[in-house]
Order: sequence, then structure tokens, then C-alpha cells
Amino acid sequence: MWFSRSRIAVVAMVLATSAAAQQQLPAPLQIESPVSTVPVAVQLLRWHMLDNNVSPLMFRSMDSLFTTRTVARSGAVWQLPQADQPLDFNYSFDGTEHAAMDVLERTYTNALLVMKDGSIVSEIYRNNSTAASRFIGWSMTKSLTSVMIGCALEEGRIASLDDPITKYLPELAGGGYGGVSIRQVMQMRSGVDYEERYDFANPGTAASNHIAALVRNTARFADAARTLPRLHEPGAVFQYKTIDTAVLGWLIESVSGGSVAAYTEHCVWEPLGAEADGYYIMDGEPGVGREFSGAGFNATLRDYARFGQMVLDGGVANGSRIVAADWIAQSTTPSGAEDQRRGGYGLQWWTIGDSNAFSAIGLQGQYIYIDPDTRTVVVKLSYFPPGDNSALDAETQAFMAAASAWNPR
Repeated sequence: MWFSRSRIAVVAMVLATSAAAQQQLPAPLQIESPVSTVPVAVQLLRWHMLDNNVSPLMFRSMDSLFTTRTVARSGAVWQLPQADQPLDFNYSFDGTEHAAMDVLERTYTNALLVMKDGSIVSEIYRNNSTAASRFIGWSMTKSLTSVMIGCALEEGRIASLDDPITKYLPELAGGGYGGVSIRQVMQMRSGVDYEERYDFANPGTAASNHIAALVRNTARFADAARTLPRLHEPGAVFQYKTIDTAVLGWLIESVSGGSVAAYTEHCVWEPLGAEADGYYIMDGEPGVGREFSGAGFNATLRDYARFGQMVLDGGVANGSRIVAADWIAQSTTPSGAEDQRRGGYGLQWWTIGDSNAFSAIGLQGQYIYIDPDTRTVVVKLSYFPPGDNSALDAETQAFMAAASAWNPR
């Protein structure tokens, strides 16, 4: 078939435009070796999943972005009494009084649940989320990992928190984790050199590990711990870093003889009486990847509330003992001085200064807030913009303190 010159020119222009329209990976993802088998479109979605224009959806759709491993529920559901009340209180932030409901839009809220003495008094879903939506907890996962370490101690799988981590993970001998105790890892005082900074345009150790493990799936997140150097003496300096919790997940694998997901089922999810399966995102394909134990657990709003209520009740869920009351008390006690703004840190739990309250806290506004004094649990699942969210965090903390003091009629 013959084409006119003009027709050929048009076809050439269309082909050139089509080629130019192909999705391109940003420079930090243009790595020739090792080759990633993750499609370009999926890598780009993972690259942008924290962005504020997509995170309200992405944070409850992680199973569409990653290989996952299910944490199955089983048995009777722990029924939570429900007596909805209007949030008829105010909270004070930055010198201004705000109506409680203002916090929803002001602090980028996807879902909110308030419990008083075991009863739900407010449950709100936004942005097309529902009671069936399973939200990523990000670093709230660390507090779930804490409970599992407590279970492993009770079951004799771990002899003592003061054992060196290399007793159970000899793969870490010779690096920065050599001579570090499990307790020091739990306290984020391992001393290894791993700055929790995610400048993806100029990736350092943490951002490079995130890219390799969670965007490109060419490495296992915890494996970076094998070669990390030491920055501080073990126990001397608190430095928050997800690699420490990834090591704890690896420890759970080692002492349980199975996967982190399987141990989560055994230790927490089945006896909790969860109403829905949870799941972990994986850092690779089936048979290769590990659960992202530092920040990758997903669950419904109510099941996060059940977890919080279990902790509030000293490790008991609906009459079933999950972990020792002493473990809950120990893990929610600060291991160092509390900062007035930031609070303190126990064993994978954040503590709140000038109160007995404590929280599981995750990236970009995920919270399970627990106040034993008022028998209050608040779960807030958010989509804060990336970057410095200190003001949004401070406002959320002010709201949760006011919710704790609130006495519904």
C-alpha cells in the first residue's frame, strides 16, 4: 500500500508522540542492576503513593499496589457496643477554639473512631471509605510488632530482652547490630547508622532502601541491617528508625519458624476477635518477599480500635488474654526522658508527656491513642501531606486530648 508524503508525515508524528507519551521513571528509579520486574506504571504509583492528591485512596488500597500476605481472622467477632453521640466538644489549638468536627477537614481525616470504656461513641468514614476499608497503619505496625515480641517472650521463644539480637539472628554478626540487645532495638537505641530521612530526590540510606525494597522489589528491606555501620554506642542515643523494627520482624520469623503474618494470626488477630482479615504489604513476590513489619500492616478502623482496646485492657481482648499485663505496662513506659512536644518512647510505643496516655503513630497521620485514666481509645486514619507535619500532629494531639477529657451525655 502506498502512502502520500503528507500521510507518512502524519503517521510519523503520531508514532513520535506515542513514544514520547510512554511513562518514564524518575532518575532515582532508573537503576540498571539489579533489574526490577515491577511494571513501570506500578513503580510510579508506589513512588507517588504518599502524595496528597492520591493518598486518600492509596492508603486504603495498598493491596492493589503490592503483593500482600493475609492475616486471617477466625472465630467469634468481638462485638463492640455502639452508642453514637455527637462530638459536642471543642479543642484548643494555637490559641483558637475549634469545634471537634473541624478536625476532620483541618487534619486530612479519612476515618475516625472514638471509644469510651469499650463502647464506640463516634465512628466516621470520609472520602468514600467504609467500614470494610482496610487502611495502612504505617508505623502503627511497630506497636503491633511490640505485642508479638511480648508473646514470643511468654512462649519462651525469646529467653530475655537483654539477649543480644545476634543470638537469634547470627546473620547480623559483624555489623552495627553486633553486641546490641533486643531491648535496645525495641527502644530505638540500637546505635546503627540509619537516618530516617526520606528525601527521595537525593536518597540516602533509608530512602535508597525504601526504593529498592518497596518500589522496585529488588531487595528485602531488613537485609540492609546486615551491613549497617555503628554510629552510637548501643543504648546511648534514641534515634527513630524503621530498620530496627524490620529486624524485630526478622527476629519473629526466626523464633517462630514461620512468617510474620502467621505469627500475627496466632498471637494477636485470631484471639482478638477481629471482624476482618488484615494483611501486610510485602517487599517482593510470593516466595521471595518479607512482610514490611516496620510499617506495612493494614486493617479496618474497628479492628484497629479492638487492638487499642485490648492494650487499654492490659492485654485482654473480650476476656481472652493475648499478652501479659506486665508487658503492656513495660512497653508503654518511656525508656528515657519525655520531650514536652514529642513525648517519649517505650518499646515501640510513643508516650505522651504529662499524662499516662500513649499512642501507636504512623506516617502522615495514623493514630491509635490510648488514655488509661479516662478509658478512651481514639483511632484516627489520615492523609497528611508529605513533609513536615508537626503542626498537623500537634493539632491532632490537642483534639485527642480533648476527646479523652470529653464525657458524652
